[in-house]
Amino acid sequence: MTAIKKELTKNPKKKPQDESKLTFGDTFTDHMFIMEYDDGQGWHDPRIVPYGPLAIDPAAMVLHYAQEVFEGMKAYRTKDGRVLLFRPEENFKRMNVSNERLCVPAIDEAFALKALTELIKVDKDWVPSLEGTSLYIRPFIIAVDPHLGVRPAHHYYFVIILSPVSAYYPEGLNPVKIYVETQYVRAVKGGMGFTKTGGNYAASLRAQAEAEDQEYTQVLWLDGVERKYIEEVGTMNVFFQIDGKVVTPSLQGSILPGITRKSVLDLLRYWKTPVEERRITIDEIAAAADSGKLDEAFGTGTAAVISPIGELKWKEKHMPIDNGEIGPLSHKLYTALTDLQWGNAADPFGWTYEIK
Repeated sequence: MTAIKKELTKNPKKKPQDESKLTFGDTFTDHMFIMEYDDGQGWHDPRIVPYGPLAIDPAAMVLHYAQEVFEGMKAYRTKDGRVLLFRPEENFKRMNVSNERLCVPAIDEAFALKALTELIKVDKDWVPSLEGTSLYIRPFIIAVDPHLGVRPAHHYYFVIILSPVSAYYPEGLNPVKIYVETQYVRAVKGGMGFTKTGGNYAASLRAQAEAEDQEYTQVLWLDGVERKYIEEVGTMNVFFQIDGKVVTPSLQGSILPGITRKSVLDLLRYWKTPVEERRITIDEIAAAADSGKLDEAFGTGTAAVISPIGELKWKEKHMPIDNGEIGPLSHKLYTALTDLQWGNAADPFGWTYEIK
């Protein structure tokens, strides 16, 4: 791969003055990374350019056939001013898994990390420092051939954009209310549920809207075949602590293999906390709630890190969890992960990557 060209903006934007007023995903930095792919040439022309609109044809295949993948990552500013990434190699590895499923050409994972590093160096002043804030990173690949007809594209853009953000959920670390979906289906084994592609999220919008109408923050999806096995929350993987043991749905090909999910499993095993990955029915969760054995429930994801669940609604059944409060395990996991991410604790796992 050739060197990354840099074209710096001549019109820098005004950076947020009050980081306490940041929202999620509404503000973007001065620059972005882009490179292109053409059949017979491969990935080429990597460059950092001023942030701005992409020039694509109205017939661009991504607009008609949704051939695209993306990732979600964060950069964190430490108290001493350093900037850290958290397990970034896992994100680019997962991106190539998504690429393979959607017939998108693989990226060079090491080069993608180099490109991200160079982009953050250019926009390093945009990384916020207020507690709980971070720089959200969105790498994505779109098919841009001007062609109407279903086939894998021959021309792609790989783009990385950056956004200083606050907490993903307005509730912050306060427990969220989750609505268990029983009518709609998000994904099935053999489909694209294990990939990070926009179609999975588009499929969730109807149920999400209905959940919000009932004042629930997110949707918990059941499997698409038997409609009884728990899969994931719309933007998070999900964990339950039942009678002291932590359980999470096993990866069956229909849920996203989250990086935070993987990190939580690693931490729990490191702490020797009883944990298992297996299929879990919603009936099992309801029975545990009825018997008082459902100790805690929480979601995991890059955007929210750890999001305690204070209530589940399944059909007409309401299941309060841990009196709607943050449980000790959720709190311990959140503290451990964020201490690593913001550089407040030693990293025995080698998960953090410093931007130098």
